[in-house]
Amino acid sequence: MILNLTGKKAQIACGLLCCCSMAYAQSNDNSEVVLLHTGWEFSQAGTELWRTAEVPGTVHQDLIHHKLLPSPFYGMNEQKIQWVENEDWEYRTSFTVTMEQLERDDAQLIFEGLDTYADVYLNGSLLLKSDNMFVGYSLPVKPQLRLGENLLHIYFHSPIRQTLPQYASNGFNYPADNDHHEKHLSVFSRKAPYSYGWDWGIRMVTSGIWRPVKIRFYDAASINDYHIKQLSLTEHSAELSNELEINNILPQSIQAEIRINYSFEKGEETVISRSVTLQPGLNSIHIPSEVLSPVRWMPNGWGKPALYDFSAQVVFDGKVVAEQSHRIGLRTVRLVNEKDADGESFYFEVNGIPMFAKGANYIPQDALLPSVTTERYQTLFRDIKEANMNVVRIWGGGTYEDDRFYDLADENGILVWQDFMFACTPYPSDPTFLKRVEEEACYNIRRLRNHPSLAMWCGNNEILEALKYWGYQKKYTPEIYQEMMSGYDKLFRELLPAKVKELDADRFYIHSSPYLANWGRPESWGIGDSHNWGVWYGQKPFESLDTDLPRFMSEFGFQSFPEMKTIATFAAPGDYQIESEVMNAHQKSSIGNALIRTYMERDYIVPEKFEDFVYVGLVLQGQGMRHGLEAHRRNRPYCMGTLYWQLNDSWPVVSWSSIDYYGNWKALHYQAKRAFAPIHINPIQRNDSFIFQFNPVEWLCVFILLAGMLGSARIIVKQHTLNEVTGGFFVGLFCGITGILFI
Repeated sequence: MILNLTGKKAQIACGLLCCCSMAYAQSNDNSEVVLLHTGWEFSQAGTELWRTAEVPGTVHQDLIHHKLLPSPFYGMNEQKIQWVENEDWEYRTSFTVTMEQLERDDAQLIFEGLDTYADVYLNGSLLLKSDNMFVGYSLPVKPQLRLGENLLHIYFHSPIRQTLPQYASNGFNYPADNDHHEKHLSVFSRKAPYSYGWDWGIRMVTSGIWRPVKIRFYDAASINDYHIKQLSLTEHSAELSNELEINNILPQSIQAEIRINYSFEKGEETVISRSVTLQPGLNSIHIPSEVLSPVRWMPNGWGKPALYDFSAQVVFDGKVVAEQSHRIGLRTVRLVNEKDADGESFYFEVNGIPMFAKGANYIPQDALLPSVTTERYQTLFRDIKEANMNVVRIWGGGTYEDDRFYDLADENGILVWQDFMFACTPYPSDPTFLKRVEEEACYNIRRLRNHPSLAMWCGNNEILEALKYWGYQKKYTPEIYQEMMSGYDKLFRELLPAKVKELDADRFYIHSSPYLANWGRPESWGIGDSHNWGVWYGQKPFESLDTDLPRFMSEFGFQSFPEMKTIATFAAPGDYQIESEVMNAHQKSSIGNALIRTYMERDYIVPEKFEDFVYVGLVLQGQGMRHGLEAHRRNRPYCMGTLYWQLNDSWPVVSWSSIDYYGNWKALHYQAKRAFAPIHINPIQRNDSFIFQFNPVEWLCVFILLAGMLGSARIIVKQHTLNEVTGGFFVGLFCGITGILFI
C-alpha cells in the first residue's frame, strides 16, 4: 500500500500500482515507468471551472463527456462545435514522488503526442513549448521534481488564434481548399490536416494530450534509439548491424556491458555480449550479428510474415539499467521505378520477386484520434487481410499512425506505403517551418524504420500535381507561384529525401504521388503511379478503366452512402432524402450526391425510395470499382498495382470508403475481396469472343465448365508472364472447348 495525495491508503489492484494519477508500467530493466493517465482535469482558459478529463484524449471528447457539446456526428451538429477551436484550454494533474524515486540518477517526463501548441509546466517551471502534433518529447525533469506532491499543468493555445498572425503577415491565402474555413490556417501548423475538414471529413480542430504520457525514473544510462539494420540477406544467413544510441547521464565514463538477445517465434535465444566504455553524453554503438538459415518475412498471400524478437540491454554495476525491444522481419523490398519501353515502371519487388500490389488508401479511423482502440485496429487488419490485400497506403492528410498499426501490419504481412503528412496544397518553407518538419521526419523515421511492413516513404499527396495542373499559375502572381515551387523543392526534393537517406537509406523515397502522371493527360499514364479521377470527377464510365491504364494505380474511387443502420445514427427518418440538409452535411464532395444519381441512371433504374437508392448505390459502387480492380490485374505486368480510394471513414459519412465508420463492410469491400482473390478468373466479352485472364499465386489446378455458358462463342486464352509464380503454368483447351485446365 502507498499514500495518495489525501493521505489515505490506496489499494494495489489489477497488477498496476496506482498512486493518485500514477500507474506503474512493467519494465524488464531496473527503471520505473509511471503512466500519468488518471486524475486529470481540464478547463476553458480564463474560467477556472475545472472538470474531470480523460488522458489520452482531446478537449472535444471531454466536452462531450460532460454534455457541454452535442454529439458532433449527429444531424447538423458539426456547426455547433466550431467554437471550441477558437478557445485556449488548460489541463492539470498532480502526482506523488517518493524519496526512492528522487534518489534515482535521472527522471524523464515523456509525452508521446501533444496536440499541438502546448506550454508544459512542472512545479512552476516551463519545460516545453510544443508546436508539432507529430513528434514525441522526452524531457529531463529530476531538478524540477519534489518529494511528495508534484503539479503538472499544460496550457493549450487555440490552433486558430496561434496562427492568425502568420496568416495576416503572409500576404495571400494558401489554396488549401479542404480547409473548411475562409482563412486557410491549416498549412501553418504541423497538425493532422484532415481535422480542418476534407472532402469526406468533418471539421473538428482538436487540442489535447492525444497520446500517452509517462514519467521514467532510471539510473546511469538510457537507450535513445535502437536500429536493427539489415546488411545482407541470403538463404544461408542474414547479416545485421545492431546500432544503438546510448546516453550516459553520469558525469564520468563508465564500463558497461551491451547485450543483444534475439530469438525466432519464442524459440532458443541467442545472446551477444560486448564490453564498452560509455563516455558522458551520447554514445554510438554498432554490434554485428548473424542469423543463420533465416526465415523470410512474406507478404499476405505469399507465406508467413515471419518475425524475430530482438532486444538490446545496457548492464552496469550488475544491473540491467536500460532495455529496448523490437520485432523485425528479414526480407528485401524494392520499389522498381525505372525507365522502360512503355515509360517508367512502378512496382514492389519483395524477396526478389515482383509483386502485384492489391490494397487501398487508409485515412485516420476517427475524427477523435484517441477513440481508436486496440480492438478497432485489430478488426481493421482482419478486414484488410480477409479482402486479400497486401499493401495499404497511409495517406498524407492524416497522421503517422500509432505503433499498434505497424505492429499489426508486420504480423499480417501487409506492406505499408507511408506518406509524410502533407496533402493537396503547397506549404510554407520558412526556416521555422522547415525546422519543425526536420524534427518530425527524424522522430518518425527512427520510430518506424525497424518495421518490416514499412515499404517506402512518399513526400506528399498530390502537391506537385496541384502546382502544375490546378490553376495556381492563374490564381497567384508569378512571384507567389515561384515561391510555392521553390518551397516544394526545399521540402520534398531536399529536406525529406536527405533525412530518409541519413536515417533509413535502404528504403525508397518518392517526392510526390503522383509524381508525373495526370488523369487528364493520357500521354503521361505510362510513367509511374497514377491517381485516376476520370471516373468520378471526370464523369467517365467505369468501362473507361479498361483502357485508361496506369503502371500503378495509387488512387481511384467512387462514392456511396453507408448502409441504412449507419445513416440512422446521424439522421432522423425525416432527413431520408439525398438532398436534405442533414444528408448534405454528411456529404463533403460538392458534386457527390448528384453524381451518384448520374452514374446510377446509366446502369440501373433509379429507385424512388431513399432506402432503395442507398442500396442500389452500394451495389453501383461495388460493381463499378470491381471493374477497375479487375482491369488493373488483367493488364499486368504493364500495370503492377491498384490501391483504391478509400479503405475507411473517420466519421459516419457519404464517401468513397469500402468500410464505414462503424466497421460495416460496404459492397465494395466484398467486391474487392473477390477481385483480389489469390486465384481470379476474369472473362471479358469482346464482340463474339471471350478473353479469360488468370491471376494465380501458386501451383493450382482449376477446371471450369463452360458447356451451356458460352454457346458457340470463340474462346481466347490470354497468357501473361506471371512473376508471382515460382514455377509455371499450362493452359489446355480440350476437345469441343468444354473446359480450361489451369496448372
